[in-house]
Amino acid sequence: MTILVTGATGTVGRHLVAELVRAGQRVRALTRDPGRATLPEGVEVVAGDLADPDTLVPAFDGVTAVHFINFAGDDYAPLEHGDRIVELAVKAGIQRVTVLGGRADGPLEQALAATGMEWTLLHPVEFMSNTLQWWTHSVRYEDVVKEPFGDRLSAMVHERDIAAVAAVALTESGHGGRTYPLTGPQALTTREKVRILGEALGREIAFVELTEDEARDQWRAVGMGEETIGFLIEALGNTPEVGYTVVPTVEQVTGRPARSFAEWAAEHADAFRA
Repeated sequence: MTILVTGATGTVGRHLVAELVRAGQRVRALTRDPGRATLPEGVEVVAGDLADPDTLVPAFDGVTAVHFINFAGDDYAPLEHGDRIVELAVKAGIQRVTVLGGRADGPLEQALAATGMEWTLLHPVEFMSNTLQWWTHSVRYEDVVKEPFGDRLSAMVHERDIAAVAAVALTESGHGGRTYPLTGPQALTTREKVRILGEALGREIAFVELTEDEARDQWRAVGMGEETIGFLIEALGNTPEVGYTVVPTVEQVTGRPARSFAEWAAEHADAFRA
C-alpha cells in the first residue's frame, strides 16, 4: 500500500516519513515546495497544499492511508476546508487516517467522524523541539535562558515519538476511532529543562526568570504579535492539567518507553554550540 504523509518536511512529518521507510512502507510525501524537500531515497515527493483541496486529488490517487496535519501554512491557521478534504479522501478510497491535531478538533476531524474510515487523532502536548525555536540563540551565544514562569510544569513529548505512534496507527489495525494524548515520560519545570540541557552540553546554562511584562517586551522585540503574546502568557502561566500530566500512550502503542528530554537534549546538543 502507499501511505501519503502531509506536512512531510515538518517537525513531525519528516520523522514519520523516515519511520515508514524503515518499516518498508511505500511513502508519498506531500509538500508545497517539492524542490526544497530533503527526504529519504525512494520517497515519492508530490506537490500539494491542504489549504487548496483540489491540489490533493493527484496526491490521493492510489493511496490507502494518509497522515494529515489539521492546519495549513506557516501561521498554523486551522484548515478551513476539512469537509472537502475528507470528501476527496473518501472518493479516492482511502481507508485509514491519522490527524496531528492542535488545541481543538476542527472541521477535518469533525468530517472524519462521519465517515467509515479508520481515523486516529493524535493530541501531543508541548513538543521538545520547541526548545530549538526558543532557546538556541541565547544558549549558544550567552549561556542563558530568559523566560517567565520558571516553575511551570510540562510533560513535553519527543517529536520522534509522535511520529512513531502515527506510523503504528497508519500500518496496524485496532486504532480506529481513538484519540491519543501524547506526552513524554516525565513532567519537568522550565528550570529543570535548563539544567538538563546544560548537562547535555557539558556547561552551565543560567536561567533568568522574566516577569510577564519583561516577557512581553522580549517577544515584541523579535516581532511577535500581540495575539500570540497573549496566548503564550496564558498557555505558559496557566498550563492546563493535560499539559503536565504524564500518560503512557507512547509505550502502549509502540511497545517502548517514550524518549526523555535528556535524550532529546543529547541528540540536539550541537545546535546549541557556537
